[in-house]
Amino acid sequence: MVALGATLWGCWSLFLRPAGLSGIQCAFLSMALMALPAPFVLRPQAFRDRRATLALGILGLSDAANCALFFAAVQRGPVAVAVLTHYLAPLLIALAAPWVLRERRSTRALLAAPLTLAGLALLLGTPRGGFSDPWTALLGGGSALFYMANVLASKEASRAYSPLAVSALHAPIAALALLLVFGRGALPPTLDSHVLLAAAGCVLCGLFANMLFLAGLRGIPTTAAGALTYLEPLTAALVGQLVFGEALGPLGVLGGLAVLLTGVWVASEPRAGAQPVPAPTSTG
Repeated sequence: MVALGATLWGCWSLFLRPAGLSGIQCAFLSMALMALPAPFVLRPQAFRDRRATLALGILGLSDAANCALFFAAVQRGPVAVAVLTHYLAPLLIALAAPWVLRERRSTRALLAAPLTLAGLALLLGTPRGGFSDPWTALLGGGSALFYMANVLASKEASRAYSPLAVSALHAPIAALALLLVFGRGALPPTLDSHVLLAAAGCVLCGLFANMLFLAGLRGIPTTAAGALTYLEPLTAALVGQLVFGEALGPLGVLGGLAVLLTGVWVASEPRAGAQPVPAPTSTG
């Protein structure tokens, strides 16, 4: 189930590209759907933990930025560049954990950092990679930074809120933030087949994929799950090449593999007394 969930995460572009909505509109739609369970998981006593509640608010703001940037990167393409730069997040979290979470320093993360940068240089140096048009990589990398904030805020919020509550209750904050910043630009122009297609993607590649992933976590080690999530960028790269004709060339493939394999290596590092580095989900 973990592998299937991660594979579905890699299929976002099959819904977002044909829908033609902006990254901001896709983010708002995703948050609106994610907020649906909120009335059923609202527990007033949880709000007494002010630190956890503040973290929940921060999560809403950071996830709004994370989703808007990630979906914009997927829309712009190439899909492989968008998703692989987003998957810098586990490396960033592993590097930041000793200072922010006071966890043990990750030796693998320190060794992987230059290898990942070299892989990105190869990936972006291809004609469809990005040095001539770096916006996809910048959007994906920006989403990775905000996803790192998501993980830190989620960990703090989980002191008082269940995983489902964290997911559902931060979504209205994120949706409101998108509305305040972008106004009507965050709303889909009309309720038509394009919006329904994007909504179907949010349900299948977002809610359903996340449920599969979380259910599958019960049956396998978390380190293995962290490595399996890297099926998402692999699937996204295959979709980009087979469906949208986004071939990266030999150097681009080599760079993508370097990012992919070093990420798996970092995510699967044994961590005594601490949770393994989480990998990004479809909406962060």
